[in-house]
Amino acid sequence: MNKVDVSILMSVYIKEKPDYFKVSLNSALDQTTSVKEIVLVLDGPITPELQSVISEFQERTPNLIKLIPLKENVGLGKALAVGVEACSYDLIARMDTDDIMLPTRIEKQFAEFNMDPKLAIVGSNIDEFYESPEKIVGRRIVPKTNNEICDFSKKRNPFNHMTVMFRKKAILSVGNYQPMMGFEDYYLWVRLLKAGYKGKNIQESLVFARTGEDMYARRGGKKYFINGLKGRKAIYHAGLGSFLDYLISCSAHVVVSLLPNKIRGQIYENKLRK
Repeated sequence: MNKVDVSILMSVYIKEKPDYFKVSLNSALDQTTSVKEIVLVLDGPITPELQSVISEFQERTPNLIKLIPLKENVGLGKALAVGVEACSYDLIARMDTDDIMLPTRIEKQFAEFNMDPKLAIVGSNIDEFYESPEKIVGRRIVPKTNNEICDFSKKRNPFNHMTVMFRKKAILSVGNYQPMMGFEDYYLWVRLLKAGYKGKNIQESLVFARTGEDMYARRGGKKYFINGLKGRKAIYHAGLGSFLDYLISCSAHVVVSLLPNKIRGQIYENKLRK
């Protein structure tokens, strides 16, 4: 099988679940089009169980995995910024350690860049699941064209982070990932769009995204409430939205953040997902 000039970028930290991580890495290997490297940024010390998973894949695929160990946990934004710099290839595919790529993900996204050299970022929809991919509970459908993506970005994140493939040069030109807890990706996308770079979302699900009560819990409480307001303020100043768009997005954030976890989960599944 031919390999394409693409790096897969993942951040790994101590609380990842080894079983989920192993499935995720397997999905990265089981692609119809293979990549030339997988960059794993170790965001601080990890458990022996996680290290065992990495060692297993290093033995299976010599020279494919590039490890970037960080001495301490620095958070997702800083870890991914280091990872982008470490990637050997201009096209970088993001992936989370608990999600699952469909076999054609790399092939289809790589083809989009070949068809349109002006593209800087390509994402897709996601299927969200509990426990196993056979138990789909929702989908997050994102806008397709660049104009639709720019308009959508004024109030909501226009890409599913774990699905994106982007050009390293474009990401570095707008300042790379930056610390913005819970909004590291959204903050990067609006800077990319504001700078005039072109995006697209493939209108099918190329990633199974793991979800559940833990995810909804992370989107509530005082800490998420405060960080969310900070993030949306930064996104407003860096992005394409108006002050009215900013007020609307902040209002929605306030309401959702302060709701009980069960009700918040229902809103995510019934209103914010399709």
